[in-house]
Amino acid sequence: MKALLLALQFLTCIPVALRFEPQPADWGRSALAYPLIGLLIGLLLAGLQRLVGHADPLLQAALLAVAWVLLTGGLHLDGLADSADAWVGGRGNRERTLAIMKDPRSGPAGVSAIVLALLLKFAALAALAKAGAYDPAQAGFMACSGSESPCGAWPALLLAPLLGRSALVVLLLTTPYVRPGGLGSALSAHLPRAAAGLVLLLALAASLLLAGRPGGFALAGAAITWLALRQMMMHRLGGMTGDTMGAAVELTEVAALVAVALGA
Repeated sequence: MKALLLALQFLTCIPVALRFEPQPADWGRSALAYPLIGLLIGLLLAGLQRLVGHADPLLQAALLAVAWVLLTGGLHLDGLADSADAWVGGRGNRERTLAIMKDPRSGPAGVSAIVLALLLKFAALAALAKAGAYDPAQAGFMACSGSESPCGAWPALLLAPLLGRSALVVLLLTTPYVRPGGLGSALSAHLPRAAAGLVLLLALAASLLLAGRPGGFALAGAAITWLALRQMMMHRLGGMTGDTMGAAVELTEVAALVAVALGA
């Protein structure tokens, strides 16, 4: 329970009162709950859509995009902005790239990255809403396993946050953290690796079994994006930072949403 509450406090703006002082081992175990927190975010978004499903598709998409940012406090968008600024301003130099990431200010590349990421999310959500794919009453979630089912956005709202936070666990399992003493260092060093692998297998199975064809599209988009991002991190930095982890969450979410929208 401590791990779940710690992950909930870290990854969302949902008020959580911790009655303990987190230790490095607690942070490591909390990463096991990241996919579950992603699923919770997805459930809250799906609940909101249920309330506003009668509205114009563009308004639905706008409300969902705003709620998405408010739920996370823009935590991962900040990482995306810092990473974009560092990648452009670093000009291929590792030390310069890491130095720029420490600058709290956002430059043109960072602002552009945020705008483009939110624009793609909004467009994908609007496209799925316009296709009439949001209504769970029209085709239950389990019905998405049918290849001809039109229920694209209902699983997309659940899968994108789930896969985005699962991407963090995969990074922690496979990628060195390059800033000694940072929070990511504690996460990586104290992550229960066998349990993390099991959590990822469960997330993968849930995505495919519950969402069927849309789940396959989302997984494909997320996997391709994750592989490309990890390659970029390793080539430029030799590993990851907290900012690049945040960027991975946002871009994995975007890829999953867009993949489902295109597949629908």
